[in-house]
Amino acid sequence: MEEKAALVIVDVQNDFCPGGSLAVAEGDKVVAVLNRHIERFLSAGLPIFATRDWHPANTRHFNTGGGQWPTHCVQDTEGGKFHPDLALPESAVVVSKGVSPDADSYSGFEATDAAGAGLAERLRGLGVERIFVGGLATDYCVKFTVLDGLKEGFKVTLLEDAIRGVNLRPGDSAQAIDDMVRAGADRSTASI
Repeated sequence: MEEKAALVIVDVQNDFCPGGSLAVAEGDKVVAVLNRHIERFLSAGLPIFATRDWHPANTRHFNTGGGQWPTHCVQDTEGGKFHPDLALPESAVVVSKGVSPDADSYSGFEATDAAGAGLAERLRGLGVERIFVGGLATDYCVKFTVLDGLKEGFKVTLLEDAIRGVNLRPGDSAQAIDDMVRAGADRSTASI
């Protein structure tokens, strides 16, 4: 494991897992793999970040407010909580996105911590140069987090075995992976 790296876990929340209001097929399958990555980063003393959708009850992001998505990941609800089996350590930094009624906020780089600091600011403050990204969903929040991470100047590794997609159209996830790789991301798995 290289120094100056961080793990960024994207939106592994109950509403995006089976039984949730915006469930990603097999979304819960990323949890065990991400837990292995968490163990590796903890053992190496490297930082771990977790992004979360954290929407108000009324937002333009939801179809009830003119958006395309059903209500999901509302602040302080069961659906907004991280998956119960995700072994986030107490040291993990949680950053929240979509908190404004006017925001869609797909990218983790639109998220802020409890003090209002953005993800890029927090990563730079720790001297991070490379981020390893996994979570939900491949074709939305993972993709935009990876692309924005590259735009922010970070090296980005996509954890291919720790992502699942929505696939509103067949092939969306495969296209998203291709887009991320063409933009400069590399790929890895828990076994590497």
